[in-house]
Amino acid sequence: MSALWIAHVTVTDEDAYGQYAKLAGPAIADHGGKFLARGGRFVQLEGKERPRNVVARFPSLEEAVACYNSPAYQEALSHAKDASERELMVVEIED
Repeated sequence: MSALWIAHVTVTDEDAYGQYAKLAGPAIADHGGKFLARGGRFVQLEGKERPRNVVARFPSLEEAVACYNSPAYQEALSHAKDASERELMVVEIED
């Protein structure tokens, strides 16, 4: 089954987060991830609102987690840690 990588983000340092985005995209693509939404319009119905929301589809939950743990993504993440507040989850979906 496929999986969705869902991130809710508040960017606190645009320059550093830009470096994260530059590196994260290729790392995600290398694991079969395809972006479905990146920072588009949204309506917050419940919970904490974050101005940036990202959804990527991966071939499997395992591949999404492998991406997160990969050296390439961890390098990207090092730029985001002090440049954003975020929540990230991976959800398995029925194809």
